[in-house]
Amino acid sequence: MAGRIPQSFIDDLLDRVDIVDVIDRRVKLKKTGKNFSARCPFHDEKSPSFSVNPEKQFYYCFGCGAGGNALGFLMDYENIDFPQAIENLAGGVGLEVVREESRGQSSAGPGESPNKPLYALMERSTDFYKDALKQHPKRQAAVDYLKNRGLTGIVARDFGLGFAPPGWNNLLSFLGDDETTQTRAITAGMLVKNDSGRVYDRFRDRIVFPIRDRRGRVIAFGGRVLGDDKPKYLNSPESPIFHKGRELYGLYEARRANRKLERIIVVEGYMDVIALAQAGISYAVATLGTATSTEHLDRIFRVVPEVVFCFDGDEAGRKAAERALHNTLPTMADGRQARFLFLREGEDPDSLVRKEGTQAFLDLVQAAVPLEEFLFQSQAAGLDIGTMEGRARLSKRALPLIRVLPEGVYRELMFQSLAQRTGLDLASLMKLELPPPQPPPTAEATPDDGYYASFDDAPPPDDGDWGPADEEPSPRQRAPLSKAPHAHATLTQAAMALLLHKPGVATLADAHALSALSGHEGDLLKAIIELLQKRPESSTGMLLGHWHGSQEGELLAELAGQERLIPTDGIEAQFEDIMRRLTSLPLRQRIVDEISGLKGRPYAQMTADDKARLPELIRALRDLDTRSGPAGQ
Repeated sequence: MAGRIPQSFIDDLLDRVDIVDVIDRRVKLKKTGKNFSARCPFHDEKSPSFSVNPEKQFYYCFGCGAGGNALGFLMDYENIDFPQAIENLAGGVGLEVVREESRGQSSAGPGESPNKPLYALMERSTDFYKDALKQHPKRQAAVDYLKNRGLTGIVARDFGLGFAPPGWNNLLSFLGDDETTQTRAITAGMLVKNDSGRVYDRFRDRIVFPIRDRRGRVIAFGGRVLGDDKPKYLNSPESPIFHKGRELYGLYEARRANRKLERIIVVEGYMDVIALAQAGISYAVATLGTATSTEHLDRIFRVVPEVVFCFDGDEAGRKAAERALHNTLPTMADGRQARFLFLREGEDPDSLVRKEGTQAFLDLVQAAVPLEEFLFQSQAAGLDIGTMEGRARLSKRALPLIRVLPEGVYRELMFQSLAQRTGLDLASLMKLELPPPQPPPTAEATPDDGYYASFDDAPPPDDGDWGPADEEPSPRQRAPLSKAPHAHATLTQAAMALLLHKPGVATLADAHALSALSGHEGDLLKAIIELLQKRPESSTGMLLGHWHGSQEGELLAELAGQERLIPTDGIEAQFEDIMRRLTSLPLRQRIVDEISGLKGRPYAQMTADDKARLPELIRALRDLDTRSGPAGQ
């Protein structure tokens, strides 16, 4: 049986995923104020009552009471179990699921992925190439090349660089000559079988760059020749585990190096990615011999809100930028940003950052041209927009591109900008009858066949990222709520609700207050506060994940959904007041018990001390209630 997934991994995973992205891919969300809304997938309704809070990373339906974090949503929507949901979420953010070892653990049997042996073979190949870079007698040329490019052993280690020695059967001999292994190696593209039946290594006398998927598994390699042979760069062919039109070199490493990515830079080559990472710019990626596709952009925008394309300033770079522009437009939903950076002719990111330093490159990135400016500049090329004819032609060129943009504020602003540039009023511009937009240029890069080469260019199967396309999920259904959320039943629940909606207030609870907490709910409140004081960056979604699958988790999900009961202002003061009242509860109970005991005696039997003590206790109780407010249970 598979080992247990540690809570620390689950917490970290939930801290990395974006619940809006997870849900929007399954249920189309609409921005409503600071939240997103939709019709609930868990019960039948006509008007939206399903709300997603991106800041707190949880969802709640006011119609049926369904609520939780991204993990809980995935389990209920796709009707899958906890480990499957963890695997899906982890794959989406480039993490390999960590499991604790358990005794008697056995390897997976029937039902395991048929590609598992291919992944294992690729890892063995990676180890072979890395060892060759360290130990092979002919490794020096590769080592010298990397040193001359300014790379250190640390960055070579982080990217798993290796060396494919000269010769036809180095990897073949290492992997073994049994038929099953050779068949797998040929399928994975590591070995080649020619028409005469001869089998040999695909990569020979090259530096090799492992290409990892979003989960960190090696799925292919790129190889850079050390001599003058052609092609200069060689990629693995398409395989059951590698589809070059989907993958981005360096994306896994970027996500591993940055806890919260804000921007991704798209460059042209492996060495550009690695050189920038060594310079401290650890958020560059490269496509694998293709132009940046819409699928690439969808994947990037699931991770960051901003992408910067970096191209050479020559004619080929401008053409590549045009292709990127066309493919980016359909992905430009509100809140996303794309910019274009053109380097001086003859420069690339690798050479520039080595000659001029990190800050010089970052300054160029900061000054990159926004997509809207590049669109109008590129479409105005060769036109005299000072003339009516020039402005008319600009409208004819730009309008079909703007119409490709998704519906939203950004699209409307682009129409307004075109109206201003052409002098037409917006209403007249929108009425123009124009032919449908031309299809974008082919996504396949063709400037230099000697630079990149790959085999088997058939398009990859369109099976998406979340399972086979023909498998429609069956969300678990719930009954609508019969009544609106009620007030918090106890002071302890009120405190937990405040913590769920503003975790930062946990810093206001002192050790004395925590020591006074008791009972089942008191223990849960204490555990929440202690966790938040250790991890102050925690979100609501992480807290829900920490207690997912338990009775405590159900209570917290219900409290998280009662946002309407939370004050918009003064949360800190209210939390401190509740904690004071909770701290005073044990003392108050002792006073109440003592008063009840005294009042239970006949007055004639009370001693003088009892008669003097009773009004003192009543005054103490009144003072305590005045300071703390009415007590709750």
